[in-house]
Amino acid sequence: MHRLVGLAIVLCVIVPSYAQNPGAFLDVNGSKLYYEECGNGPQTVLLVHDGVVHSAVWDGIWPEFCRRFHTIRFDRRGYGKSGESKAAYYETDDVLALLRHLKVEHTAIVGASHGGQLSIDFTLAHPEMVQQLVLVGAVVGGMPYSEHFLNRGERVWGAVNPKDPAGSAATISKDKYLTAPGSDAARKKLAELLAASPQDFSHSEMFLGVKPALPRLGEIHVPTLILVGDADIPDVHAHAGAIEAGIPNSRRVVVEGTGHLMYLEKPDEFSRIVVPFLEENAR
Repeated sequence: MHRLVGLAIVLCVIVPSYAQNPGAFLDVNGSKLYYEECGNGPQTVLLVHDGVVHSAVWDGIWPEFCRRFHTIRFDRRGYGKSGESKAAYYETDDVLALLRHLKVEHTAIVGASHGGQLSIDFTLAHPEMVQQLVLVGAVVGGMPYSEHFLNRGERVWGAVNPKDPAGSAATISKDKYLTAPGSDAARKKLAELLAASPQDFSHSEMFLGVKPALPRLGEIHVPTLILVGDADIPDVHAHAGAIEAGIPNSRRVVVEGTGHLMYLEKPDEFSRIVVPFLEENAR
């Protein structure tokens, strides 16, 4: 009897309070996209990762989002478990193919960095499918970058060596804008993720550009939350300001003590800000 009680207690601890399907692959025009989904909430949330590391970067918020929503995340081409594309393609088509495959007609999108740019582009291309936007350290097509931003990118990503995954991962993870000073655990986690998936920083980008979104932001009329870390690079702050100015009734929040990857640095605070926004603005 005591053993049964103990087993029940252990099961209560280790069994998650949400449904999670095993990861799967979707064939899109000869390329395979890896995706995961979990939760059975009435609201669907699609997580679109940044241009640094694959979808495991959402691990810190994944359990909370799975409890609250039907949540989907995927590796964009060339990241994580998704193969590198061998032909030109539109990223918005990949998102559309994934949502149609999962029979999702309406979704909120949480997009980070380049994933935020993709989220904006997808919303403009398929406004009938998007209910809310959360843009995290996002950039927007059509807005230029400073010389400082471009030099920083060349300095960091130009130093990577696919033959030295651990060294390259360490170089990227030490970038002062990706995580704020003192975010040692997040920096270590980032290095581990990158070292385990070196194609994240070594693949070739084959996606095609779309019509610049900057002059079209006024066409977006869904509730939009813009988050930016106070330690992020100035260009990202400038893009956040432009997005806020362009999307009617959008709201910008600067999160203290975080850099570009705030969901990796402070997942609990990220969820505390984002979950209520999604729930309060659910349609």
